Amino acid sequence: EGARDKISRSHVRRRAEGFYIKCSCDLYYNVYILYNIFHCFLQKGNLRKHKAEGKLPEAEQSPKKAKSEKDSVNGTGDEYKEFCKAVEENLSVDQIKEVLETNGQDCSAPEETLLAQCQDLLFYGALDKCPLCGGNLICDNEKKRFVCGGEISEWCSCVFSTKSPPRKEEPIKLPDSVMNSAISDLLKKHQDPKTRPKRELSSDKPFTGMMISLMGRLTRTHQYWKNKIEKHGGKVSNSVKGVTCLVVSPAERERGGSSKLVEAMEQGLPVVSEAWLIDSIEKQEAQPLEAYDVVSDLSVEGKGIPWDKQDPSEEAIESLSAELKIFGKRGVYKDTKLEESGGKIFEKDGLLYNCAFSLCDLGKGRNEYCIMQLVTVPESNLNMYFKRGKVGDDPNAEERLEEWEDEEEAIKEFARLFEEITGNEFEPWEREKKIQKKPHKFFPIDMDDGIDVRSGALGLRQLGVASAHCKLESFVANFLKVLCGQEIYKYALMELGLDPPDLPMGMLTDIHLKRCEEVLLEFVEKLKTTKETGQKAEAMWADFSSRWFSLMHSTRPMRLHDFNELADHAASAFETVRDINTASHLVGDMRGDTLDDPLSDRYNKLGCKISVVDKESEDYKMIVKYLETTYEPVKVSDVAYSATVVNVFAVESKAIPSLDEIKKLPNKVLLWCGSRSSNLLRHIYKGFLPAVCSLPVPGYMFGRAIVCSDAAAEAARYGFTAVDRPEGFLVLAVASLGEEVKEFTSPPEDTKTLEEKKVGVKGLGRKKTEESEHFMWRDDIKVPCGKLVPSEHKDSPLEYNEYAVYDPKQTSIRFLVEVKYEEKGTEIVDVEPE
Repeated sequence: EGARDKISRSHVRRRAEGFYIKCSCDLYYNVYILYNIFHCFLQKGNLRKHKAEGKLPEAEQSPKKAKSEKDSVNGTGDEYKEFCKAVEENLSVDQIKEVLETNGQDCSAPEETLLAQCQDLLFYGALDKCPLCGGNLICDNEKKRFVCGGEISEWCSCVFSTKSPPRKEEPIKLPDSVMNSAISDLLKKHQDPKTRPKRELSSDKPFTGMMISLMGRLTRTHQYWKNKIEKHGGKVSNSVKGVTCLVVSPAERERGGSSKLVEAMEQGLPVVSEAWLIDSIEKQEAQPLEAYDVVSDLSVEGKGIPWDKQDPSEEAIESLSAELKIFGKRGVYKDTKLEESGGKIFEKDGLLYNCAFSLCDLGKGRNEYCIMQLVTVPESNLNMYFKRGKVGDDPNAEERLEEWEDEEEAIKEFARLFEEITGNEFEPWEREKKIQKKPHKFFPIDMDDGIDVRSGALGLRQLGVASAHCKLESFVANFLKVLCGQEIYKYALMELGLDPPDLPMGMLTDIHLKRCEEVLLEFVEKLKTTKETGQKAEAMWADFSSRWFSLMHSTRPMRLHDFNELADHAASAFETVRDINTASHLVGDMRGDTLDDPLSDRYNKLGCKISVVDKESEDYKMIVKYLETTYEPVKVSDVAYSATVVNVFAVESKAIPSLDEIKKLPNKVLLWCGSRSSNLLRHIYKGFLPAVCSLPVPGYMFGRAIVCSDAAAEAARYGFTAVDRPEGFLVLAVASLGEEVKEFTSPPEDTKTLEEKKVGVKGLGRKKTEESEHFMWRDDIKVPCGKLVPSEHKDSPLEYNEYAVYDPKQTSIRFLVEVKYEEKGTEIVDVEPE
C-alpha cells in the first residue's frame, strides 16, 4: 500500500480522435494488480459454470428496462389491445394484405409485421407517404418510432423518423372480404378520420429499471451524474449490492481500486467506464455493458464485440493491434493462408481478379465490406476466396475458400458474384473503371498496385536494425526512421476511423481519390446554395455521409452535421489519406532484409537534402525564440501541453522552390505550418498542396489555399496528436504574399476570385504577435516573432492570424522542427523496489 501511494499513477484520457496511454509502475504495484486480476479470473470461472448450467447470476444479465406506463407499441391501452386481438383472430393473412394494398400501404414485410401494420391502419388510419422521399412509413417497434422504408438516393436509405406520423385524412377503405367478416362493425367505427384517436409512440429512458453505483474521481461530480441518471430513468446506489453495474474511471484499474471495486469484481458485477453513461445518454439507449468493461484483460482476439458497439478507446487498441489483411491490388488476403504457399492473385487477358467493396448506408445502419479473390497456388487448383461482413465483427463474417478445377467456370463465378454484389458487370469495371452505384449494393474500393505503408513500412522490430546500418548522419537516419515506420500511419488512420484491417485505405488509385474529391466538392457547392432545413437538411447530410463513408471506408462512420465535422472527417481526412497514399508508393516494401540500408535508399528517392541545424547556430536560436515566443499550451480536455524544441532539420527539396528562387518574390514571411507526421513525407517529396475545398472554418475559410500562421500555437494544434506524443513536427516555410495582400476578419463570400487572382490573404485573429518585436531574417524575410497579445478583432472566427497563398511556387519549406509535447505540471516518479 505504501509503495503504491508513492507511485505517479498512470492516466488514460480519451480524445475524440485518438488515445494515449502513459504508464509507470513497480514490482509491488504489479503484484497488487495481478492479485485483483486473479480474483477476476476466479469469478469468470464461476461465471462459466453458471453459463454451462444454463443460467447467469442476476447481475450478469443484460440490463432489462422496466415497461413504460404507456405501452410504446400498443398505443392507447386496453381498447387498442382488444381491437388488435380481434383483428388477429378474425382476419386472414390474405385479408390483411388486401386491406394494406387497398389503402396504398407496403405489403412486402414479414407476416407478423404486416399484422401490426394492419392493426395500426384500421385503428388510427392509413399512414401517409414519407415527406422526404415519398416512401412508405412503417412502425419500428425496436426503435419505437415510425420510419421510412424508401431511399434518399442510391447511396442512402431514407432517414425520416417520427413518433407522430402523418396520416391520410380520408376514410379507411375496407375491401369486400373484410366487410363480410365477423368484425366488420368494429372496423367501421374507426373509418371516419374525425373520430380516430391520435397515436404517438413513447420511448423508454436509457436507464429505466437500472440501479447504478458510482465510484472514484470521475470527470463530473457524483451529484451531476446522479441527477443525469435519475433524469434518464435510473437510480443511484451508494453500495454495489444488487446494482446493474459500477461506473469508475479507467484509471482505477491502474490504481488497484478500492474495496468497492474489489467487491464488485468478486460479485461478478460489470465494472464500466464513465463513457458508458455518456454514450447511453447520447444515443438514448443503454449501450452493451461488456463493451465498456475496464477490469477484464483484453484477449489477443479482442472482446469479440463489433467495433461500433465498443468504447472508442477500446476499439482504438484493437484496431492498432490488428494486422492489415490485404495491402494492395496484388495482395493475397492473409486469412486465406495461401500467400504462405506462394499464392498470387490470378490474372488473365489483362484482368486482375481481386476486388474489395464497401457499403455504408446510415439510413439502415449498415457498414459492411466484401472481399473477392481468385488466387493461383503452385501445383494446385485455382482458389476462390469470398468474405463479407460487418466492419469490426470478424467472427460473424460470411467467409469461404473453394478450389476450382475448371478455370473458366471459376472466372464465370467471380463475374457472377461481382454482379450480385454491385449490380454491375466485372469487365467494364476492371478495364475502364465504369461503375454505377445501385441501391443497397456495394461499391468497389479501387486498390492500387503497391503496398500500403502500414504493411510495407518498417515494423517496430526492424526500425533499430535499419537505422543501425544506415549510412546517413544519425539524426537524419532517426528522422527517416520515423517517416518510414508503420506507426505514424497506423495512428493517423486510426484517429480518423479509416483503419479497417480488411481494406487498404493507404493504397488507393488516383482514380478513386479523384472520385472522393469530386463527391466532396459537389457537396460543398450544394451546401452553399441549399435552403433546406429540419429533416430535409438531415437527409441531405445523411446522403452525403453514406456516400462519403462508402468511398472512404471507415470503422466508425458517422452522420456529419456541420461545416466543422465536414472539415475534420471529410476534407482533412481526404488530405491525410492522399498523403499517406503518396508515402505508400515512396516507401514501398521494406519487409525484407534491413541490412541493405533501406533508409538511405528511400532518402535518395525523396530527391532532397535534409541536414541537422547546429544548436549553436543563429538559425537554431532564431527558431527556438520564434517557437517559445508565439506558443501557447495545447489543451486537450483539461490538460495543457507545452512544447520544446528537440532538433531542427533544414530541408532542400527538388520539388520545392529554393530559397534563392523564393527571395526573388515580394513580401516574404517566415511562417509556421502544422501537419500530421503522416503527411510530412508527401510535403517533402512533392511540396505543399492547397486545401481541397473552401469551407467557412479555420484552415479552409480562404478556399483552396496553402494556409500558414505566425503563431506556433496554431501550427501545434495540427502537429499535436495524442497518439503521436510526445514527439511531433512543425514546419517552417517562407511564403511570398505577393504585391497585394487582402485582410479578412470573417470568411470571404467569394474565394474563387482569390484563387484565380492568386492574391495574398491575411486572416486577422483574436490574438496577434506584438509587431514591435518582429525582425528580418536573411535580409528581407520577415519573421513575425512577438509575444501573443489580444487584437482588436474580438469577433474573428480565427484565434490566431492565418496567411493564405494560392500558388505552391510561392511557398518554400525551409525547416522541420522536431518538438516534444509534455503535460504541464506533471512529475513522473520512479519508485525503487525496497
